[in-house]
Amino acid sequence: MASGAERLLEVLAAHGVEVVFGLPGVHNLELWEALRGSGIRLVGVRHEQTAVYAADGHARATGGLGVALVTTGPGAANCLGATGEAFASGSSVLVVATDIPSTLRRPGEYRGALHETRDQRAMFLPVVKGGWTLRTTDSIGTYADSAALLATSAPRGPVYLGVPTDFLRADAGGWSRIPTRVPATPDVTAGVDLVAAARRPLIWAGGGAARAGAGEAVAALSERIGAPVVTTYGARGLVDHPHVVHGPVHLPEVGALWDEADLVVGVGSDFDGVMTQDWLQPAPPKLLSVNVETVRNYTPDVTLRGDARAVVAALVDAVPARPDDGLAQRVAELNGLVRKAVEADEPDAVPLLDALEGHRVVVDMCVAGYWVGGFGRFTRPRELAYPVGWGTLGFGFPASLGAALTGRVVAVCGDGGFLFACGDLATAAQERLPVTVVLVDDGGYGMLRHDQVSGGREPFGVDLANPDFVALARSFGVEASAVGGFGAAFRDRLADYTRRDGPNVLVVRARLKPPPTTSPRWYRKVRT
Repeated sequence: MASGAERLLEVLAAHGVEVVFGLPGVHNLELWEALRGSGIRLVGVRHEQTAVYAADGHARATGGLGVALVTTGPGAANCLGATGEAFASGSSVLVVATDIPSTLRRPGEYRGALHETRDQRAMFLPVVKGGWTLRTTDSIGTYADSAALLATSAPRGPVYLGVPTDFLRADAGGWSRIPTRVPATPDVTAGVDLVAAARRPLIWAGGGAARAGAGEAVAALSERIGAPVVTTYGARGLVDHPHVVHGPVHLPEVGALWDEADLVVGVGSDFDGVMTQDWLQPAPPKLLSVNVETVRNYTPDVTLRGDARAVVAALVDAVPARPDDGLAQRVAELNGLVRKAVEADEPDAVPLLDALEGHRVVVDMCVAGYWVGGFGRFTRPRELAYPVGWGTLGFGFPASLGAALTGRVVAVCGDGGFLFACGDLATAAQERLPVTVVLVDDGGYGMLRHDQVSGGREPFGVDLANPDFVALARSFGVEASAVGGFGAAFRDRLADYTRRDGPNVLVVRARLKPPPTTSPRWYRKVRT
């Protein structure tokens, strides 16, 4: 018979999991023993938060389930920030945390057992899609299967599974997979008349469209109804098509598409505050929402529920064709205006954006990352991972470790955020992960420095005494070098580093002005 640990790994393998990220503790060592011969790769990290960030990065890169294995109490608590990011960004992550032995637990009492918490599951509930703590030894297969299905079902999100440590050694009993439901053919009748009546439609594609693989369907709908396509951070690279706008709605030139539209077709988007400038974008005259949930930030006239790819494909077949032969040219001209706006606003950002084109990129919450997230040119799905959900500083480097298991990735980090998880340079080195860190050293928290200065105050508490980042990386056995600015030396070194094996760090000493996607520079203002 299989032990609980063996059964858990069996279920994960059945869901296509080939790698897990984790940190061992006294309570979860049975999982490490079971992993020895399981065929699942273990990537050991140096902090539990990295385990969840890496699982998140892997889930975003693959479209599958990312798994973090952590220990009890403080180990589990260390995961909460990263789990919140996965929740807000809709990432399929399973956090498996051990709990104290069931034999030591007394309901309603805190006894002071090692790593005990009053209710470990309760810590996670605000930042997960769902969560369970096992109550019987023979339930691990069923609950692990349910947790994996929940995490990977739309709307995707992280799930918590708590396992008392003694259950990992106990007989797990049997289990049978929960059958997956065959989705019904979507009924788009309610949206057809709305689309047919529109003369200036706009397609607004969000992260749900990307997670559903709806890019080709969105492009087909755009061609059929003559609608430009704007993408949110979560949908960058959704599809390479001449109707896709290459800049964010935070530029007035792009925002005008929203203002002029008589119908917005929202695909897999909840129209969050970051994209809509805290909902200062006026409600469109008509809104058709394609989503698995009810959109609350704007009131849809019609909601078509279901898988974004299937629903949009059905719309393409059902709505009358009204192609716009001049749309591609107008979008090309708009994209030219976006490029000129970047060149005029922050010319030093242009070579950074150009050098990253064609690479898969994970960015942190830093000024350089904001430029890349808003204005980087991405043409394939899953080319960009951005912490748009919670906006968690420190996301970039650890998330890139999970993404790098699928091939070379570039992590764009600031000096402050990189220090959150710099110890996991050891993980990158030990696992020979193909990640290139572009570490922009501006001597502090550049965005916050900007906020203080633009408010007429002297910088205070935002400048940092940084280590020698090149020496730091080399001390872990990671190749590293430094350049000044984003000129030719940066371009050539980045091209060289991204062709090599294993990890490397490129330190760039530069300061960039925050882009217009950042809230202090939003062009839409509260009316007073």
